[in-house]
Amino acid sequence: MNSQFDQKYWEDRWLNQQTGWDIGYASTPITEYFDRFGDKTARILIPGCGNAWEGEYLHKKGFTNVFLIDLSPTALNAFSKRNPDFPTENLIVGDFFEHDASYDFIIEQTFFCALAPTMRADYVGKVHDLLEADGRLVGLLFNIDFGNPHPPFGGDKTEYEGLFCRHFDLEILEESRNSIKPRLGSELFINFKKKS
Repeated sequence: MNSQFDQKYWEDRWLNQQTGWDIGYASTPITEYFDRFGDKTARILIPGCGNAWEGEYLHKKGFTNVFLIDLSPTALNAFSKRNPDFPTENLIVGDFFEHDASYDFIIEQTFFCALAPTMRADYVGKVHDLLEADGRLVGLLFNIDFGNPHPPFGGDKTEYEGLFCRHFDLEILEESRNSIKPRLGSELFINFKKKS
């Protein structure tokens, strides 16, 4: 964990309502992907989940093994209040990099861009470790340079190809055609399969 963007940093962002990354509902590219997926018992992790709109969406669609992890207790408390029937044991206040479990899917939605760029290789390795054989990383990555010294940090397709290719088969890494309007043209949809 980068000490500059630690639990206090993110908790303060939530307490001060500085959550500009939050679009207020589940992201269309992710919901449409899982709408086509039949196994509702798949184990799914959403790291850096925030308000976890995708987690809420999947839960309401009948997915029974959705797990949410975030450094901010405020974020997970807000989710729990909105979704009182969501299993509390699947809400994890903690550091993704210290998490130990196994999943069929990990959903990427504005977590990667919140990490200091020096942590990107660690992220790739941790995702690989947490996924079952043939597990998948699915979601969105920004394809834009924000020029920020703080989150969100941008990136581009070439960088992602270099980062992920050792541990994953990059089955889909392309411009997202169904992003929300403000992000259209600046997001890549990803579907990466874990290499054995």
